[in-house]
Amino acid sequence: MNFTRWSARLPGTQRRAAARTERPASPAAPQAAPAAPSSTTPPEPSDTPSGPGPHPPTTTPTTTPASPPASASSPTAPPARTQGTVPAARAEEVRGQSHEDRLPAVENGAWGPASGPAPMSAAPAPGAEPGSGAARLPGSAPPRDAEPHDPASLDPASQAPAPHFRTDTGSAAVAGITPGTVPANANANANAAAAAAAAAAGANGGQPRTPTVDALSVHDILGQIPALVAVVYGPEHRIAYVNGAYASVFGPRPAGGAAREALPELAGLGLLPLMDQVLRSGKPRTVKSRKVPGGAGSDRSRDGYYTFTCTPIQVTASGPAPDPEVACVTAHRGVLVFGAEVTDQIESAERLRVSEARQRAAAVTLQRSLLPQELEQPDDLRVAATYQPGGTDAAVGGDWYDVITLGAGRTALVIGDVMGRGVRAAAVMGQLRTAVRAYARLDLPPHEVLQLLDGLAAEIDASQIATCVYAVHDPNEGRLVYASAGHLPILVRDADGTVHRAAEPTGPPLGTGGWLHTSGTVPLTPGSTAVLYTDGLVERRDKDIDHGVEALERAFAGATGAPDIICDRLLRALGISTDHDDDVAVLVLQHPARTGHEAELFHNAALELHGGTEAAPRARAFASGVLASWRFAPELHDLGVLAASELVANSLQHGTPPMRLRLRRTDRRLIIEVTDGDDHLPRRRHAEPADESGRGISIVATIASAWGSRRTPGGGKAVWCEFALPRDRREQRE
Repeated sequence: MNFTRWSARLPGTQRRAAARTERPASPAAPQAAPAAPSSTTPPEPSDTPSGPGPHPPTTTPTTTPASPPASASSPTAPPARTQGTVPAARAEEVRGQSHEDRLPAVENGAWGPASGPAPMSAAPAPGAEPGSGAARLPGSAPPRDAEPHDPASLDPASQAPAPHFRTDTGSAAVAGITPGTVPANANANANAAAAAAAAAAGANGGQPRTPTVDALSVHDILGQIPALVAVVYGPEHRIAYVNGAYASVFGPRPAGGAAREALPELAGLGLLPLMDQVLRSGKPRTVKSRKVPGGAGSDRSRDGYYTFTCTPIQVTASGPAPDPEVACVTAHRGVLVFGAEVTDQIESAERLRVSEARQRAAAVTLQRSLLPQELEQPDDLRVAATYQPGGTDAAVGGDWYDVITLGAGRTALVIGDVMGRGVRAAAVMGQLRTAVRAYARLDLPPHEVLQLLDGLAAEIDASQIATCVYAVHDPNEGRLVYASAGHLPILVRDADGTVHRAAEPTGPPLGTGGWLHTSGTVPLTPGSTAVLYTDGLVERRDKDIDHGVEALERAFAGATGAPDIICDRLLRALGISTDHDDDVAVLVLQHPARTGHEAELFHNAALELHGGTEAAPRARAFASGVLASWRFAPELHDLGVLAASELVANSLQHGTPPMRLRLRRTDRRLIIEVTDGDDHLPRRRHAEPADESGRGISIVATIASAWGSRRTPGGGKAVWCEFALPRDRREQRE
């Protein structure tokens, strides 16, 4: 018994006792509030303890006068309370306000109804804990202890109408606040915050307690964030709330107005249809990087870019309002429009895009400047080529092509691809193309040209490799002699439409070194067409490259017309567009079958020479007769006979049998060629006045337009010269 009386002094015991005494009276007896019980102290213990063991000391009880009863008829008289108890403080905080008649305030749960102050009542307010005798703020955790507020702070005039909203189930919570009811009015928020802080301090020995998320105001949070926020409700998207950032960009907006008239900027941004979708589906939608004129900068002097997210919310009834258009008298589904500014990101991306476009333009310019500006057109072939750089997101590669006239009617055709992208690949390509032209002037076999290129590629850049095809067309032989360094096969379509591939590459890519290249042949008869190409035409990320080559074969079989038309048809058939992810080079050549008047402009004549003293006179007689039959002018006739005589004399003196004299005319030139079995190439030298020989090649070089020599594949050599036909003569023939 003594222990029980002594433990009554503990603070927790006093609070529980006070809470029990402050339970509200029954509604059936409202006449007067009961008097506060007097506080007594336990009596002193007697000299003889009432039980065994030690006992705590006791004192003589004293009596404290009871507080006078409060008048039940006075509406302003507060109910009796015990100082320091939680229920009394909570009751005073919500006095003058009932849950049903509160004014609208922004909360994370719903747009709630509100009205003027309600009469005080001892009954528990909605949201109060059972048996606590006091109301608590809906959506907030009940504090353990609280101090009373200044009654002036609970002035009903400060409770201005403000809507409530909550997010739908499954949609994103606004500002990270869990569902609940939080007053948005500034004064109410301040009062609630002060009450919570005082309660936390009292319950923790004077130390303020960390507030929970439920105690935060959604209204204040949305008003302080720099993003654009607008809340609308109903099928017409009537305005319920816009924050300060939204108003600073688009201007103030009247509450209750339909979005189509009151928020024209949303229509301009294309958000109204999106908001309709959000209402129908109940799922959030996002649009990125929408341009807002004058929406960026402290002075709004430049355009801004925003990413808008429309989130579905639930808007509950707000009760009566002075303006029926503003009032939300029934529950509606609504949309929260959240606009995050991404101007800096968009401008940075634009600057990066411009920089990359500038670099790509420089690489494309370099690439095109290194390619032939105009293809050489051989006498016996029709040639066309095209180069398609990669799309805007792809860097320029190292694809190239070239056509080189070798003399004596022969033509070299080249196509290649440097691995890698950008200016570096284009620079390596330019060096390789220049080297190919230089080596081609030596009139070497294709495999020897690639052998020289292989060593040069390793010297230019050991980390760069390249593929290449070098092919030579000789109209007298009716075939292509080629060498391939790891490149894709040449495709040839015969006159009957049959397409066949050349053999596999005759060597590895350029720059690998340590490999002996060889040459191969593929027929190219009159009426045939051939195509050389790079991997960008047939290679796809999701397919094997052999499928691409097969698709090219099918497209090539049906592509007819001039070479330039065939190039365009192949690009379309293989799906090459301006946004292709790789650059493409295509080279098409035709060996036309000439008939009629055009056939009369192309003639060939050959004479086998067996040596001896009669070989030179026979050669002169043969050349004179052929040139006369071709009806050349007397001056050109005489020069042709002199050149044939000197070349045959040089072969008889320095060569070995078998020997052959061949005359060939085209629509542009006269070609004279002598072959023999010796592989020592002649060279032009200066003959002394007393020398009896050594002037033949000098005479040929002087009278002819061009001359040259080369080794033949089967051994031996060929020495040739050519004379350009007069232009008027060609025009007359044509």
